[in-house]
Amino acid sequence: MKLDAHGVSLELPAGWDGRIGRRPDGYAVAHAATFPLPAEDGDFATTATARMPAGGAVVVLVEYEPALAGSGLFAPPGPPARLAAADFSSATLLRRLPGQAGVQRFFSHAGRAFCLYVVVGAARPDAALAARASAVVETLRLAG
Repeated sequence: MKLDAHGVSLELPAGWDGRIGRRPDGYAVAHAATFPLPAEDGDFATTATARMPAGGAVVVLVEYEPALAGSGLFAPPGPPARLAAADFSSATLLRRLPGQAGVQRFFSHAGRAFCLYVVVGAARPDAALAARASAVVETLRLAG
């Protein structure tokens, strides 16, 4: 399934759920998961991650104001090409939950600032679980 809205597009494998919307400030937010997403959730999918089953994955993209693009945390160009198992850590979780690990990548693209946040249902994800999440990240396309 292809999601495409607000200058963000993602390809989701069969069995994934996802949506792209706008935050109250008008910037894009995308959520995708290997399980059904809750109808309402925060920017960083805290409800979804709290309900995530073992072996699950949640991919979040949050856009920030363009003035941040290209500087500080958002200096790296992006989005990241892929994620590896070694990229995940419980230290990067917004809320540390047992049996979960995450990765955050801040970046800019075409004058837009973003945070990519990915959480998996494994304290130490193996290559297969990391590849499952990375497969969605690799399809991320952003308009300028």
